[in-house]
Amino acid sequence: MMLHIPNVLTREQVRQMRAAIDAAGWVDGRATVGAQGALVKHNRQLPEDDPVALEQGRVILQALAANAQFFSAALPARQMPPLFNRYTAGETYGLHVDGAVRRLPGAAPWLRTDVSSTLFLCDPEDYDGGELVVVDTYGTHEVKLPAGDLIVYPSSSLHRVEPVTRGERVCSFFWTQSMVRCDAQRGMLLELDQAIQQLRTRLGETEQTVALTGHYHNLLRMWAEV
Repeated sequence: MMLHIPNVLTREQVRQMRAAIDAAGWVDGRATVGAQGALVKHNRQLPEDDPVALEQGRVILQALAANAQFFSAALPARQMPPLFNRYTAGETYGLHVDGAVRRLPGAAPWLRTDVSSTLFLCDPEDYDGGELVVVDTYGTHEVKLPAGDLIVYPSSSLHRVEPVTRGERVCSFFWTQSMVRCDAQRGMLLELDQAIQQLRTRLGETEQTVALTGHYHNLLRMWAEV
């Protein structure tokens, strides 16, 4: 399941975030990947423990906590702190799959990466190339979104970032461990939740919407790992 979630950050939030991170100390992006990723990754990142990255990551997490669409799609149990990357001319990240687990900073537990997210912090006209390309059983999907918009997709998907040929691509990215580990089950719950909300908007609260809401929560109760 891939989902475009618009306006996770406002234009003013993006402007303030860019002012903060653009002035921070960027490093080689290969510092945060394993041997396979290092062969195909050519970009820059803010270090995971950079104070600016941590502060701006908290802004993103607060915005996500208030976003009903993200909650419905990801059903987050735990999240990695957001990271930040940038690509300029010639930089790219070849085809790869995200690691299945990551260690939470400053903590012993591992986080299972169920849902990958990319939050765009620049507009499509700011750069050429740089499309996020996700490959799944339904084909190949190219993603290039306005600043402040988010794309979520299964972490099990093969994906790449096309070479940037002009300008600069700046994004935040992070992983979520979902309460529901199966992507197909998350997709069904999302579709059911969206249908319930649409019926409630059109018809108000009815006996049918209450019944469907009950089915939604009973399925979530059946599938959730908390």
